[in-house]
Amino acid sequence: MSSQVTRAYVGLGSNLANPPHQLAIAFDALAQLPHTRVAARSSVYRTAPVGVMARQPDYFNAVAALDTTLSPTQLLAALQAIERRQRRRRTAVNAPRSLDLDLLLYGEHRRAGRRLLLPHPRLHERAFALRPLVEIAPGIIIPGRGRARRWLARSRDQRVVRITPGASHA
Repeated sequence: MSSQVTRAYVGLGSNLANPPHQLAIAFDALAQLPHTRVAARSSVYRTAPVGVMARQPDYFNAVAALDTTLSPTQLLAALQAIERRQRRRRTAVNAPRSLDLDLLLYGEHRRAGRRLLLPHPRLHERAFALRPLVEIAPGIIIPGRGRARRWLARSRDQRVVRITPGASHA
């Protein structure tokens, strides 16, 4: 753990087991993380599955801004622990899930590790992550890619519908 506070952004997604409830539990769990404060939470959006072959239910997505002194790997481990508590099963790539927590950005860090890639490698392609991210951080820049707002404009063909307002903004 570092003593320096870093702003991290976490994508939340669910399409099984009452997705709005899953996201509410996840937001509560993020607020309980050690050495971490939820600085903002986006609205919840309903989105069509992206990049999947099998038919599956729509996803509910949101983004949380966290101020944390946890390292990227510590934060990732904490996110995966929350997923396990909510019975996340990793059966196949892009399979339906009770909860998915993705570390989208960790400050301006860029990292290409085996277990952790920062920024998230497909963030710039996914309106379901970009829309809530831009909602709580309108001027955010994706390291190595540029303004998130510019990438969101390129993904207009992806259906993203706001269903609940966000709780706070940073």
